[in-house]
Amino acid sequence: MCGIVGYIGLNQAQKVLIDGLSKLEYRGYDSAGIAVLDKDNAIKVKKRKGRLKNLEDELEKEALMGTAGIGHTRWATHGEPSDINSHPHCSIDNRIAVVHNGIIENYIELKEELIKKGHLFVSDTDTEVIAHLLNSLYTGDMVETLRLAIDKIKGSYALGILCNEEPDRIIAVRKDSPLIVGLGEGENYIASDIPAILRYTRKVYLLDNDEIAILTRDSVTVLDESGREAGKQVFNVDWDPGDAEKGGYDHFMLKEIHEQPKAMADTLTGRCFPDKIVLDDVNLDAETMKSINRIQIVACGTAYHAGMVGKYLIEKFARVAVETEPASEYRYKDPLVDSHTLLIVISQSGETADTLAAIRLAKEKGARVLAITNVVGSSIAREADDVLYTNAGPEIAVASTKAYVTQVGCMILLALHFGLLNGQVDEGTMKRVTNGLKDTSALIEKALGDHDKIREYAYEHFKVDDMYFIGRGLDYYTCLEGSLKAKEISYIHSDAYAAGELKHGPIALVDVGTVVIAVCTQENVFDKMLNAIKEVKARGANVMAIAKEGHEEIIPEVDQVFFIPQMDDEITPIPTVVYLQLLAYYLSVARGCDVDKPKNLAKSVTVE
Repeated sequence: MCGIVGYIGLNQAQKVLIDGLSKLEYRGYDSAGIAVLDKDNAIKVKKRKGRLKNLEDELEKEALMGTAGIGHTRWATHGEPSDINSHPHCSIDNRIAVVHNGIIENYIELKEELIKKGHLFVSDTDTEVIAHLLNSLYTGDMVETLRLAIDKIKGSYALGILCNEEPDRIIAVRKDSPLIVGLGEGENYIASDIPAILRYTRKVYLLDNDEIAILTRDSVTVLDESGREAGKQVFNVDWDPGDAEKGGYDHFMLKEIHEQPKAMADTLTGRCFPDKIVLDDVNLDAETMKSINRIQIVACGTAYHAGMVGKYLIEKFARVAVETEPASEYRYKDPLVDSHTLLIVISQSGETADTLAAIRLAKEKGARVLAITNVVGSSIAREADDVLYTNAGPEIAVASTKAYVTQVGCMILLALHFGLLNGQVDEGTMKRVTNGLKDTSALIEKALGDHDKIREYAYEHFKVDDMYFIGRGLDYYTCLEGSLKAKEISYIHSDAYAAGELKHGPIALVDVGTVVIAVCTQENVFDKMLNAIKEVKARGANVMAIAKEGHEEIIPEVDQVFFIPQMDDEITPIPTVVYLQLLAYYLSVARGCDVDKPKNLAKSVTVE
């Protein structure tokens, strides 16, 4: 959730820290702060509640001068957003400063012990406990001290630590929260995510659990759990630094919506052929596939909706039973998992805490794990047995767009691959669907061409209090995603329903002026959808529909219709969702909401 950045080098740390935090604000924007070691080796701290701009305004009045520092942008878990609860947190004598992403589960117990020893606490956070604990245990060597502290701490953490008695280094450690080390020349970095340091270096170390990194200007040493050098391999980031900038768009979300044609092309390149699917990092063969009698798909939020599409398509093409489960619920239901289970997990960041926990539970029970993720070298990618990267590039906006369409694309590839392995997909089906996949970039471009009409519709209806999305089959899953987009960035109450369920309760919510979005792209249930539209229209609803070309009979039944080209039903979730993304975006703009940073949300949920 929270974002961490650190710098040690020859340049002024403040500039690097603020720049890094600006790239990490999507991880949390309840507050921001930095700590810098000045020329006298004193730790100086500035932190402010609210957006990063508040901190920047404060630093314009009085800059923090020094060449080593740590910074933090917060998504609040313990303690309300306030200046005092903002990070960095310091020991009472300002000897040690700490930034933290994660949750310390036993902080109350530790806090009580430290209070008895005379420590005075000023915040309501769990993180302040770490600063006091390190100060209490300090031996003169922060690495040694940190090991003593880790033995007492329960929970998840990524930590960046400054100590004024060791001014020539920054210490970092992680457990179940993401942290990378950036490698420069005469300078080095830590960060929660790659965009924070992409301007400065493309060479990074990906820290594993319980590894401690020691950064100086000229060196980085990574120690494993036993205290030996870990022998890390340099990971070269191939993202373009410009990918993490707005590039002239008003918002990252709009930029990322428009990047979807390229993202889909990058997802499919080298993988999708008329007669075969090539997935280099998925090592399932026909023999292994025969041994699998249960597939489970686990994810959160938008990724979960992509998983529901995946369930539908795997069952259709591979004829294997599939279960879907929100990752947050999976391990609490004592799931049926054994060595004949394939667990598919989906996560844009590859760091989602609930999804990581699901992986670990499934692997304990003998399951094979296949991950679909966007971030190469992420925790989920490293812990899975097989990986399918979406290749979507950096996604900065909290509301996911290009990650979703590429996840759906990957699910189609997997469904075909599984079907080929077990002999359920014939040559004709293969060619039909792969040809459809190759058209998706152009289909998305076509949808983007309707953005003016979608904006007009959004501006006409942005004052509504409620919206409802209806669809059947694959369209229902698209509706779930569309509804999520609307509620998370425009704050309009919205729900999605399987259209056939309207008569079983939800239609009671429909009144004069109620906005209903009807997705009608599945040929076998089009007539059923038309009946559902008539039912809500009869009760005064205003209906926007999405249908395939050739179904002009829908025009007199709705208030607005968008036609997508004729295509196979299995492909429609990709271009169709673009209309719903744009609708949510323009509703948010019309309502004056912060599109990229919706309230109470963060991009990557790395705490449970």
